[in-house]
Amino acid sequence: MIKQQLAERLQQIFEHLHKHPEISWNEVETTAYLVDFLRSEGLDPQTFPDMTGLYVDIGKGTPTVGFRTDIDALWQKVNGVFQANHSCGHDGHMTVALGVVLLLKELEPTLSGAVRILFQPAEEKAQGAKAFVDQGVVDPLQFLFGAHVRPLIELEDGTYAPALYHGAAKLFTGEIHGVEAHGARPEQGANAIEAAGALIDGLKRIWISPAESASIKMTQIQGGGASTNIIPGNASFSIDARAQTNETMEALTAGFEKAAGAVSTLYDVSIDYNVDAHIVAAQVSDTAKSILEQAIINVAGEENCAPDAITPGGEDFHFYTYSKPELQTTMLGLGCGVTPGLHHPEMTFNQKHLPTGAEIITQALVLALQQTERSDTK
Repeated sequence: MIKQQLAERLQQIFEHLHKHPEISWNEVETTAYLVDFLRSEGLDPQTFPDMTGLYVDIGKGTPTVGFRTDIDALWQKVNGVFQANHSCGHDGHMTVALGVVLLLKELEPTLSGAVRILFQPAEEKAQGAKAFVDQGVVDPLQFLFGAHVRPLIELEDGTYAPALYHGAAKLFTGEIHGVEAHGARPEQGANAIEAAGALIDGLKRIWISPAESASIKMTQIQGGGASTNIIPGNASFSIDARAQTNETMEALTAGFEKAAGAVSTLYDVSIDYNVDAHIVAAQVSDTAKSILEQAIINVAGEENCAPDAITPGGEDFHFYTYSKPELQTTMLGLGCGVTPGLHHPEMTFNQKHLPTGAEIITQALVLALQQTERSDTK
């Protein structure tokens, strides 16, 4: 397929996906569209009886390398109306994935093995990768590649990075249970709001090495009722934690647990909490990154191969390696002029780089297949 034909076909695909966004775990029509497309190409996509998403294999034998794309959209206010919106670029990622499918179909007779393409739901909820792991989708794979469009502040338009070093994120939600009392007799109660204030202060005393990037802060607090002369007995809270490495996130978590325990004792309250979301930091394989770097050079030229991109944002993709450390992974950073920024309701990017992204990923998959073939013959 010549470049112009690929570009024209991918433009049609992108326009459809962009106009039909669906939020996490509700990607029903998106899944159906992808299934129909793959079947029209003579492939046999595999779906799930109890969730959205799918995967498809191309080539002969058991797949050893794969490419994962995310398929969900965000829910946000656009022009004053709340709606599903592809402001994180997942429409572009799916377009790249279908471009990879088209290119691999042409190469299929010459492939040295099989490739698996994963269309993962619920990335924005940090739940889809775990669901795919639980389903065994990545069990046979040795290499797994991903891709993500990047803002101008990270990558110049038309450049490509062989690794994205996302940070870790955790969202804690919880409740503080104290004792209500008359406002004139505070000694008879246990003030949940004062305990929440102490917890905020405790979070500020979690010391992390200045060489590490990290933050932990309370982002929601609600307590008390309509009457202002009652010592509040209950309060609810949310805490957002961020760290560039998984080890630093473990230190933040331990600090939060210590602070919660100390406040419980000091204020005679109980604090119950859950981890509502846990996004792990990137654990990039040197071998996978080297393969992707070579693919970028082969397709786009050495002058357009950018350094690794380090970003404080999170990405569900990295849960695959976190769950299966033997899986070698990296993500392609697509420098395509994302403006004003990711998750902005009016986010746009330069779509002309999507075919190049598909070519790079296809090249990386072929190189990874050759790598696994060499390993198997040793």
